[in-house]
Amino acid sequence: MDSNALKAFLTIVDQGSFSEAAETLHLTQPAISKRLASLENRLGEKLIDRSHREIRLTDAGARLLPHARRILDEIHNARLALSPGSGELEGELQIIASHHIGLHHLPNWLRRFKREYPQVAINLQFMESDTAYEQMRKRNAELAFVTLSDSMAPGFTVFAQWPDPMVFVTGAEHPLAQARQPGLSELAQYPALLPDTTTATYRVVSRLFLEANLPLSPQMPTNYLETLKMMTSVGLGWSVLPRRMVDDSLRTLDVGHPVSRVLGGIGLAGRQLGNSARALLAIVQEEESL
Repeated sequence: MDSNALKAFLTIVDQGSFSEAAETLHLTQPAISKRLASLENRLGEKLIDRSHREIRLTDAGARLLPHARRILDEIHNARLALSPGSGELEGELQIIASHHIGLHHLPNWLRRFKREYPQVAINLQFMESDTAYEQMRKRNAELAFVTLSDSMAPGFTVFAQWPDPMVFVTGAEHPLAQARQPGLSELAQYPALLPDTTTATYRVVSRLFLEANLPLSPQMPTNYLETLKMMTSVGLGWSVLPRRMVDDSLRTLDVGHPVSRVLGGIGLAGRQLGNSARALLAIVQEEESL
């Protein structure tokens, strides 16, 4: 089975269009259509329904999809097994990072990585953790540094993880800032500035209020923690932010309920990491253990 034809099939599915798939693979649209047609002829099955405006998999295409990904993963693993095991690292390393990790952790890692491995070109994408998981499933990066979640889908391997302690905070002029030890019942009287309901942070905070039988009034949700910090600092409500983000613009609230989340580096199970990815992980593990 032609690996190039399989790659064309997967890229069409992942990009959702022939034109975008062609652009991704640096091919013409007729060329990528030809590769798909060749695969369909070899298998004797139509894989993509072309009668709709949107790309839709046929039953045969849906059955082939996981096998196609595994086949290309094994080809990737075979190439790594045959590549030199030592020598100077070079080439491109594709990674994804959440915005928070990109601002508060990544600079130290990359500064050291570029000093030690100057021949490796970093291809870096920033996105929310949930989006990063999806991009990893599409093989659009080798490593992703994200907030780990109990609801993380199977198929991922956690290569590194570290705790990220969080604290309840409010602005210096907010009424809660004057309270010595405000409880959850006091917080329930004011708007909560929290990330989206799908995030691990929201689920942890929501569970606390649910168990206390108290209402939670989230306002203007955003997954950009720097934006939440700004809105909190000007007194629009209270929030829960990583301890390392707290500065003079915020006041920590001792509510008696410690909150933490776990950050980490993930890859795809069954898809081996290259030397550059392993070198970066070694730096991450060392830096985050300090």
